[in-house]
Amino acid sequence: MKLVNWLTSIPSVFPQTAFRYPLDYTKYSIVPDYFNYAGIHRPVVLYTVPQTFIDDIIVHTDINDTTGVVHYTVSYIVGEYGVVDPACHVELLDHQGVMVSHGTGLFGTLYIPEANLWWPRLTHPRPGYLYTLKVSLIDNDELLDVYRLCIGLRTLQWNSTTLLLNKKPIYLAGFGKHEDANLRGKGLDNALLVRDYNLMTWLGANSFRTSHYPYAEETLLMADQEGFMVIDESPACSLDGFDVILLEVHKAMLQEMILRDKNHPSVIMWSLANEPRTDKPEAEDYFRSLVEFTRGLDNSRPITFVTSQGVHSDKAVQYMDIVCVNRYRAWYSDPGRLDLISYQVERELTNWHDRFKKPVLVTEYGAGAISGMHVLPAVMWTEDYLMLTLKQHFPVFDKLRGEGFLLGEMIWNFADFQTPQEVIRPVHCVKGLFTRDRQPKMAAHLTRWRYWSLAANMTGIALPADLMFIGVP
Repeated sequence: MKLVNWLTSIPSVFPQTAFRYPLDYTKYSIVPDYFNYAGIHRPVVLYTVPQTFIDDIIVHTDINDTTGVVHYTVSYIVGEYGVVDPACHVELLDHQGVMVSHGTGLFGTLYIPEANLWWPRLTHPRPGYLYTLKVSLIDNDELLDVYRLCIGLRTLQWNSTTLLLNKKPIYLAGFGKHEDANLRGKGLDNALLVRDYNLMTWLGANSFRTSHYPYAEETLLMADQEGFMVIDESPACSLDGFDVILLEVHKAMLQEMILRDKNHPSVIMWSLANEPRTDKPEAEDYFRSLVEFTRGLDNSRPITFVTSQGVHSDKAVQYMDIVCVNRYRAWYSDPGRLDLISYQVERELTNWHDRFKKPVLVTEYGAGAISGMHVLPAVMWTEDYLMLTLKQHFPVFDKLRGEGFLLGEMIWNFADFQTPQEVIRPVHCVKGLFTRDRQPKMAAHLTRWRYWSLAANMTGIALPADLMFIGVP
């Protein structure tokens, strides 16, 4: 999925001047502020399929009192020597491999009495419960193909203030991430994947956004198992210019993402883009068309994109189900003025909800902090400044959560990550709670107190004994 490459990563030829550039000199330039690694970022797996094989499975789940409901549709492909009309057998297995329901046919409905639902972590004693849907194609007792799909039983509904999972309001406590680390760079690293999930569990987080592209499917599989909620984002970052050609490419990328990720219970929202120039008039029809297209692919999840525009200048938020906002108070605007954060955040987030009558989610906020740098009084780029930036936001978030329309808070970023070389980046982006090699800054401990306290207040779960900031207002 390389939409961002196709749009923004084409080398630029600079004017040929004898005192700046040699003849025919070109400079590689991208718009997004993360390093655009080349190469293959995912495992490449070659495999064979039988002449008659399962091509796709679509699952939608529902809940009727204590009974779980699974609607399924199976499609298959027949090769030159394949069986044209095989029988389809479907079994649903619990986590111990015991069959709890079964059916026949390429589409149907399974019912599971006293079902175990898929719950996010820190909301239920058994988060991330998964069943296995076993689909078999059979011809005269001969097994032609079999596919096992892990599924979670959960529902999503939303209204003008709230997102409900299994008919209960949820509050997202998490961050944006990147597939980036200090040794490998970008790409799937299984050891790093486990480390990141261990750290997210330690923090008490319950969610993250796949900023700014779909992550490896292994990441979503682990989110399913561990009970993390995921905002799945298409590879469309910093779009500027909205023509028909771009729209068709964007739709193709969305279709590929949704077809791949549609059955993951952890995926609770589709994000169409990150920080596009939706202040431009042509963005209105562009995003209205994208929403209609996405809704045709999957109408079971809310649709959003992440805006950095103003509440009165954005032309596309009106078509979204959730308002997602990136804003860096006392950093990019009014740098150093920590005293303005509470006033500005409360006014803006309230204005977003008042104008569009939709839930509001803060998808990015924070500040840069060089690990180990401390200055008193706190100044920008120090760990002290990041700590105070976060603390200034928390009381406002609590107030707006109490008013009923704030859907969650996501810090930018989970960990420091590589960026292009710029005068505003000290080696890389240092807004992370963790360093690029996954060691905690002090802000990680503060965030741990915050997220565990949120979970304790909402569900009564016990706080870890080793929290460093218990009692911090």
